[in-house]
Amino acid sequence: MKKKSEIVNPFASRLEGLKKFLKRRKIDAAYIRDQANIKSLIGIDCDNAVFLVSSESEIFFTDFRYIPMVHRVAPWLKVKDIKKVEFKASKIGYESNMMVSRFDALKKKHRKAKFIDILGELQSLRSVKTEMEILRLKEAAILNDEIWSEAKGKFKKGMTELEMAKIIRHLMIERGEGEAFETIVCVGKNAAECHHIPDDTVWDGEEPVLVDMGVKLNGYCSDMTRNILPAKKDKRYQEIYDAVLGANLAAIAAAKPGMKAGDLDKVARNYLKKLNLAKEFGHSLGHGVGIEIHEAPWVAAKRKEILKEGMVHSIEPGVYIEGELGVRIEDVVLLTKDGCEVLSHSEK
Repeated sequence: MKKKSEIVNPFASRLEGLKKFLKRRKIDAAYIRDQANIKSLIGIDCDNAVFLVSSESEIFFTDFRYIPMVHRVAPWLKVKDIKKVEFKASKIGYESNMMVSRFDALKKKHRKAKFIDILGELQSLRSVKTEMEILRLKEAAILNDEIWSEAKGKFKKGMTELEMAKIIRHLMIERGEGEAFETIVCVGKNAAECHHIPDDTVWDGEEPVLVDMGVKLNGYCSDMTRNILPAKKDKRYQEIYDAVLGANLAAIAAAKPGMKAGDLDKVARNYLKKLNLAKEFGHSLGHGVGIEIHEAPWVAAKRKEILKEGMVHSIEPGVYIEGELGVRIEDVVLLTKDGCEVLSHSEK
């Protein structure tokens, strides 16, 4: 076990990046309340905290329940009681996803201050993962693959979507930290609802099944969508499946640092457009994956954000035909120097 003097902030470079941004924008203090944003800057996972950052220093405020924990895991961090949050600033950075009541209270205390939304900058800093985060995301993806392999072997004819989802959920609790999001299981035509809520629809053992799942491990998420193909040859389904797989592989082959997020989305969309299926692909190509299941970068049409080495995001084209069928194939990729590394390894 490390001595207290040896414990340092694992996200020091990210915090320093925020401080440089504040200095550049001449923001006196950043008032940060979002749990994931705080964790991404100092590694503290706390549901009641304020992290106050200036270009020169930082103070962590929380209640008595968490102060001993902060002393133990982050002895380098100055911590105070959250009831005593007091500071002076003429220009304050805040997160636009903050609860309205909290923002109103903050403005009431600082009536003369100018408020600057820094949520985008915080999300941008989080989008490029540290080496430790990449390792944890890879471990989560490996466990997700293992759980999928075990779970699908337990699926039996006559089970409902809910029963199949519970198999996955129980494995995630046993072997990880539970679900990164509520597992989606869609039997047959229910897959046309891209975020279908599992219900009592029974699997006859022959219909196709779409499963969207992600386990959480060591505080980081995984995300993957796979399909059990129909037992009997179905020409229509196979055509759609091959189209979605082609779009998935085309986007993976194209993904690399330096391109606009919207241009990567366009690769998959154009692939489906040539097959007259673009209109059935109604959602974006992907989203960042990390501490939260949905975070920056947003790989969507017209997004101008430049993709960077170290970003981790999903690639998940899909085609949904109401009342008939739905297919989505999703992998999580790590952007590398010259392309990307696929973290999901389950057979497609």
